[in-house]
Amino acid sequence: MKNLAVEKPLGDLEQAVLVAVVALGGKAYGVSVQSEVKARTGRDLSTGAIYSVLARLEEKGLVESQLGEPTPERGGRRKRMYRTSRAGKQALDVTRAYVVRLWRNFLPA
Repeated sequence: MKNLAVEKPLGDLEQAVLVAVVALGGKAYGVSVQSEVKARTGRDLSTGAIYSVLARLEEKGLVESQLGEPTPERGGRRKRMYRTSRAGKQALDVTRAYVVRLWRNFLPA
């Protein structure tokens, strides 16, 4: 896992997934992130797309994951749980500041 310096804003999908992980706190796993992204953006992304973004965010050092406890409703399988790293929180701050600067002094036609 890399720990990249956060210098540029996140893309739309990375931002949506990372915000979902933050919002879910300790309950962020693939399906819950998928539901949170849909609730916040209206985008109905596949589970595979969500896991792809989560893997990319983890590779960048923006989220961390660990296996949760086995659950009966999953046939004893464990969920991979995600949480935001310090670098992930910084990435969201950088992205928010970028969007604010982008829209500053914008007057609609």
